[in-house]
Amino acid sequence: MLQLFKQTQKSLFNIPLSNSLLQIKRFYDQKVIDHFENPRNVGTFDADELDIGTGLHGSLACGDVMKIQLKIDKEGIIEDAKFKTYGCGSAIASSSFLTEQIKGKHIEKALGINNKDIAKELNLPPQKFHCSLMAQQALKSAFLNWREKNQDHKCVSGNNTTSKKLRELAEEDKEQEEKN
Repeated sequence: MLQLFKQTQKSLFNIPLSNSLLQIKRFYDQKVIDHFENPRNVGTFDADELDIGTGLHGSLACGDVMKIQLKIDKEGIIEDAKFKTYGCGSAIASSSFLTEQIKGKHIEKALGINNKDIAKELNLPPQKFHCSLMAQQALKSAFLNWREKNQDHKCVSGNNTTSKKLRELAEEDKEQEEKN
């Protein structure tokens, strides 16, 4: 009996780590692995600051949670972006990639980035598309949070395309809340 236990233990727990990594590397694109192993822009800002927008989104399907924060200047340019993600490699990669893409962009241009863009760039497998959707939704939530704090900002109060886009996002959120 002891011999059988030792054989079972050996087969269960002595799996070479390199084999596990090879399987992961076959499943995920190199960009996902890079953003997972070397995430960019991890951290937080003080959410009480007026120039900071905070978005939090989670997925009931997998238990992942993603927080994205944006530091937006007076001209509507995203000066900096930070994230914290609890989840799988695809969720971490999606938030890391997104923060890289939006830094230095105007709000309007950043709002144009959607989950399909993220999934395509990272070559996410279909069962991981929800990770890119979480990133897009956290980004949208961060903009809406910033918008609430900055009602007088020219990008929010004016009739330009950015304020229209932000109003559309707010309406989409209200519709989504009413459905739930």
